[in-house]
Amino acid sequence: MKGRFLLEPVVALYAFSCFLFFPVAQQYVYRRLWEQLTNTSYPITENSSSCASNGSSNHSKDFEEVQRQASYFSLYSDLLSLIPSLIVTLLLVTYSDRGGRKMAILPPLFGTLLYIVTYLVVSYFELNVYILIGASLLSSLFGGFGTFLGGIFAYVADLCETDRERTLRMTGVEMIIGLFSGAAAISTGYFLAATGFNYPFFTSALFLVLDILYVIFFLEETRPRDSRVVDGSPQQSAIKQIVCGFFFMLSGASCKTKIVLSLLISIFTTLSFANGGGLSIVTLYELKEPLCWSEILIGYGVALSTTVFLTSYFGVRVFTFCGVSQLVIVLFGILSIMAGMLMSAFAKTTLMMFLVRVPLLLSVMPFPILRSMMSKIISSSQQGALFACVSFMQSLTSNISSAIFSYVYAHTVAWYPGFSFLLAAGVCLIPLALLGVLGFIGVDVPEEKQNPEEENPDEDNERSPLLS
Repeated sequence: MKGRFLLEPVVALYAFSCFLFFPVAQQYVYRRLWEQLTNTSYPITENSSSCASNGSSNHSKDFEEVQRQASYFSLYSDLLSLIPSLIVTLLLVTYSDRGGRKMAILPPLFGTLLYIVTYLVVSYFELNVYILIGASLLSSLFGGFGTFLGGIFAYVADLCETDRERTLRMTGVEMIIGLFSGAAAISTGYFLAATGFNYPFFTSALFLVLDILYVIFFLEETRPRDSRVVDGSPQQSAIKQIVCGFFFMLSGASCKTKIVLSLLISIFTTLSFANGGGLSIVTLYELKEPLCWSEILIGYGVALSTTVFLTSYFGVRVFTFCGVSQLVIVLFGILSIMAGMLMSAFAKTTLMMFLVRVPLLLSVMPFPILRSMMSKIISSSQQGALFACVSFMQSLTSNISSAIFSYVYAHTVAWYPGFSFLLAAGVCLIPLALLGVLGFIGVDVPEEKQNPEEENPDEDNERSPLLS
């Protein structure tokens, strides 16, 4: 029966599908914009220096203009999808406390499938590339990656009874994302070079279909639908929980609990802003002079980047086994991100760009640790509300950081392309300072996790099939 609660295949299929799709999608938009702006075919060579092979000023200006327009394309796509995705994330993940975790896991899968199929149709029929911006808006109505992660981590919190188990299981989920996204990414360059864009898009959509079927017919629900949400005042209570989930979650908490949780969320979001923003322009940076990477090198680069999930997983296990404080583990992760961003700003050769991944080896550690710390101080019946808030803030910062860094990169690419990485390293000083404040006041909070609604034994018995 426990196999029915095996969540990892859902994460693995989704990660493989997305990371097979995203690098190819960005290159597809880049090449279509190149053809549209220059009225020439995209320069494809057997070596890694397609743009460096022609050093004329006009050629360089063409690349700068395409880089600028590709940044704006990403900016418009992110901004249009931001608000719908945030609202859906907040509603679905919070409602999963009553309606079941699949309510937060399935819709993003359907939305991503719709998005990928649109890319396939546009590529196959050579339609206007700006249709993809509309597809981004439409798919955001189903939620996004933040919605999916919110449902996943709330599901994990339902299954785990101890803090150590929760930390390692959440870190394991992050590792699976890294391993399968790396496996997908390393194949994208060869796949794209051998078949063009259509087959990678189709393959990615196929894996998503398999993922949807697994969730619908195999994955067991950890929180059966609450029968009290059918009609009358209980329905109003459910609506109130959806709209005011975060505030309801903190209503019975002590002052120190509120401060600690606010600091943890602030560290998580500011660090996500810096890390996500810096990583969002890596592919564009690699396509530009003097690197001028081909699709093969981009695939290797993305695959090598995803090894940080594996090294971070083992880092958490080793540090936890050695009794290292969770705050110290988060500190190491922040320093790892800062070092990687600083090195990226000055990477001018292929070797240096590959070596950038070395200081980033522990960069994923802070995120599962922070999630676990937040989950530990919140009631088991409010995990959905917690991860709705966390996913809401993560999605918000992800979209805003991508938009801001795309805008900054578009305006600095002509005089210093690495400026965006320096900006990301500078932003890391904010979570570093907040971590110091958290260490000063301490993270231990009173045992006040029980809410009045949990005192009903019938509800406790229904809370999770694993506990019955």
